[in-house]
Amino acid sequence: MKTSFPTGMSVLIVDDEPGMRSFLNKALSKKFALVDTASTITQAEQMRSQGHYDLLIVDIRLPDRSGIEWHEALDDPDRQSDIIFMTGYADMDVAIKALRAGASDFIMKPFHLEQMMTAVDRCIERRLLKRENFMLKRELSHGKASSIIGRSDAMVEVKQVIERVAPTNAVVLIEGESGTGKELVARQLHHLSGRSGPFVPVNCGAIAPELLGSELFGHTAGSFTGAKSSREGLFSFASGGTIFLDEIGEMPMNMQTALLRVLEQRAIRPVGSEKEVAIDVRIVAATNRTLQEEVEAGHFRRDLFYRLNVLNILIPPLRARSEDIVELTHYFTMQITKEMGMKEVIWSHEDLQVLQQHEWPGNIRELRNMIERCILLGKPPAEYWKVDTKESVPETSGYPLDWPLKEVEKQHVMQVVTAHDGNKSAAARDLGVSRKTLDRKFKEWADVTAPEQEE
Repeated sequence: MKTSFPTGMSVLIVDDEPGMRSFLNKALSKKFALVDTASTITQAEQMRSQGHYDLLIVDIRLPDRSGIEWHEALDDPDRQSDIIFMTGYADMDVAIKALRAGASDFIMKPFHLEQMMTAVDRCIERRLLKRENFMLKRELSHGKASSIIGRSDAMVEVKQVIERVAPTNAVVLIEGESGTGKELVARQLHHLSGRSGPFVPVNCGAIAPELLGSELFGHTAGSFTGAKSSREGLFSFASGGTIFLDEIGEMPMNMQTALLRVLEQRAIRPVGSEKEVAIDVRIVAATNRTLQEEVEAGHFRRDLFYRLNVLNILIPPLRARSEDIVELTHYFTMQITKEMGMKEVIWSHEDLQVLQQHEWPGNIRELRNMIERCILLGKPPAEYWKVDTKESVPETSGYPLDWPLKEVEKQHVMQVVTAHDGNKSAAARDLGVSRKTLDRKFKEWADVTAPEQEE
């Protein structure tokens, strides 16, 4: 859990105890750009009418009004704030009411500062994700979303290299496992290069070896069986732009020789022609192999490797930058729901933990496929892998101390229902609630599929 954030966020503390207000004011002043305090709901409402607060920390029992009733009466979704309730009275009904009112967390007094800070950090992290989601939606709606997603140190370095080498005409070799986004990096290089021609991707491993020369360089009429007319190759189509030679390690030896000559002469010779044609093309190559090892094994020309490896960009696998998974998940979710005309999908904290814990052998491509599958089938990612979604934290009464009360309630209800073999009527009686209330709970927990049986 992060302990500090570079935010310009604001918080309002509402408590009738001067000592508590002073204590929280001092503790939160390092995390928030603005920390205000109020002793009553009336004073808090006045302050809130004059400006927005990202977070409210509110005592439930206040002199003039209940903190829960005040929060329930707030009806301005455009200025919605996260809220943490505090109380010195252990009352489960009040706690449940607070969570139903939309509380982000519920903390019993007296509490350790670390407990409050953990709850605050969760709210800040959630707030930052909401801001990122808003910006991504805005960018997607205007077609301006960057193709390179990620704020990990590794991806920041990749972006810096791209920005530095893009304006040059130097050959670039992109290395990385399958699915890491090598073509996206190549497209970004082209986008930032300022070249007026097109971006032409070529999968060297997907074209039959005997046809690769014709595809790349073109051919003249009658140069081989079936060549009834002359045809330009992909290098010609990419004139003034960038040609992206993906999976360059799959290129056969004879074509490696031809490509080396193109790099040296900056000209191509169509199949069947005796004349060379000058080209103005930026060459970007990519491979999921380690070309140095291919050279040592005799599968790749050493001289071609040196010509391609002028500038090298290594894209790390997704498992090495798990901190980028949340941002990628939200980006792909908005992209997929927009393409399919679906409503916004909200991922729970547990869902995101599951995604971050997976190894992702298929990298970003696998992540996007998983997100699309979850959205289409309406199932959480935990149903596809058996993983422990909870961090190792001290526990009491069977639940980790940092779980929000809403999660404790859900887990307890599910255990009771399971104990009754899915008989929700019997479970409701043990829980002391109506069957209708229990059904409503399961409807609220959209990510939970309740066990059912004939009753």
